[in-house]
Amino acid sequence: MPARSAFRIVFRALFALIATLAAVPTAAQSGLVGRDVPICIAPARPGDTAAAMLRADRRYDCTRAQTSFGAGDFWVRSAPLSTRAWAVRSGSLWQDEATLYIVYGDGVVLSQRMNGHDATRAIRLGAIFERALPAREAPVTRLMWHVRGAANLRGIVLAPHLATARESVRSDMLLGALYSAFGGLCLALLIYNLALWGALRHGFQLAYCAMVAGLMLYAFSSSGAMAWVFPGLENNDRLRINYAMLSIAAVCALAFARSFFGAHVFKGWLARASDIVAALLLVAATALVVLAPWRITLLDHIYAVSFVALIALVPFILWRAWRDRSNYLWIYTISWAAPVVLAGMRAAGNFHLLGWSFLLDNSTILSMTIEATLSSLAIAYRFRLITAERDEAREQEIAARLLADADPLTGLLNRRGFLRSAIGRDRAHLLVLADIDHFKLVNDTLGHDGGDEVLRIVARALRAAAPPDALVARLGGEEFALLIPDRGHDLAADVLARVRTERMPFDISVTVSLGTCHGPIASEDDWKTLYRHADQALFAAKAAGRDRVRHAIAPIAA
Repeated sequence: MPARSAFRIVFRALFALIATLAAVPTAAQSGLVGRDVPICIAPARPGDTAAAMLRADRRYDCTRAQTSFGAGDFWVRSAPLSTRAWAVRSGSLWQDEATLYIVYGDGVVLSQRMNGHDATRAIRLGAIFERALPAREAPVTRLMWHVRGAANLRGIVLAPHLATARESVRSDMLLGALYSAFGGLCLALLIYNLALWGALRHGFQLAYCAMVAGLMLYAFSSSGAMAWVFPGLENNDRLRINYAMLSIAAVCALAFARSFFGAHVFKGWLARASDIVAALLLVAATALVVLAPWRITLLDHIYAVSFVALIALVPFILWRAWRDRSNYLWIYTISWAAPVVLAGMRAAGNFHLLGWSFLLDNSTILSMTIEATLSSLAIAYRFRLITAERDEAREQEIAARLLADADPLTGLLNRRGFLRSAIGRDRAHLLVLADIDHFKLVNDTLGHDGGDEVLRIVARALRAAAPPDALVARLGGEEFALLIPDRGHDLAADVLARVRTERMPFDISVTVSLGTCHGPIASEDDWKTLYRHADQALFAAKAAGRDRVRHAIAPIAA
């Protein structure tokens, strides 16, 4: 896929995503099923009582944003109601304790206290507090919360909704299916890439597996499923785990990018900057986990700044990869575009530049699902390129070896290639040495170009006369060699006949003299013995008048 087309698709999709999240009202996109409950806020004062606060209309502010009140204790009162809803649902928040007062039409007021452990038991999928409203003949006419120790990072009572039992079950089933799909996909990617790492041992595979494991733990905690598995865990501690796991996943993602692109992209100041950002992510998360609720607003802002620093680093990584013409730039951009943009939107939410949204709050899981899947495809794409590069290198190595073992003029084996292939054979072989008669005279008559053509013609004749399993080589100058298993075949006679029938340049007569010997060639000493006897036979053929063959007998076994 061309990089420009990929970027165009990414930017269009992100624009549509941002427009959707920005256009849908917070109440509508909360993901909390049921009917929205309008609420008003009043900071708590010493001596306040529930009965008094139910009537203290002037104390409540119904227009200010909840986060503008800061941390502390609060009364939160609903608008007048008339409902027989089964439960009230609201988003999970950092708070020490919250007491819900339920006012009925017959004047009865019931209360439900919820501390940290109670909050864990009240969590539904999606990290939503669900508190059942006891059924009575009279309808519920008002709800009021007394919240103590509210950090108020995102709100005090977040998007309360009245829901029926059917709506609650339907929400759990839908979110359960989504979270299960994410968990199953991540588990499959984790097992698959761990298996690949066991075989291939690339560093980026471990970083990827650590990132996926961190995302799985983050999803396990942020979805509220952890509260179901560990009901004794306080809700604030679950939120601490959220912070820690998201930072760890981000650090692993940065380590994956660094290992995936390689040192040529992450070098110099970019390597140092990535180290600083990774340290900032870990320090910010550790400080929040250990020190909260002390100065929790400041710690939360520092935590958000660490992600802003990570987001700011991404364009420089992409620019360096583009400058170095990385093959992985386009797929990395596609896989990380959504997580980076949504992380920026969540950071903006931390600074109250964007309102809270259930969709945006849970978009991390969706965007990281896309990222984990596409990053796995990026790994597969990298393996494909590595395989192609390895195959190309192997082909080049084979070609270089063939060139090193071949005579460039005739295409036959040279002495080096011939000896490499010949020595070490465990049975008797026939060696035929051929030498062109009066080649110096041929060269002087035809010139060097004509002499080269004669060498090529003789080489062609030797190849044509030799059986398919023969080694045919030009040992140097006008000397050639043929080696075949000793089967009693009169190869020398075939060579003589073939050379005599070849048409030479300017129809000159060219002949060869041959010397043969048969014997073992299992070692270099065997070769020297075999060659010496064949060379002596060749010398005898020259002395006897040329254009003939002489045979030498060497011992069959050394």
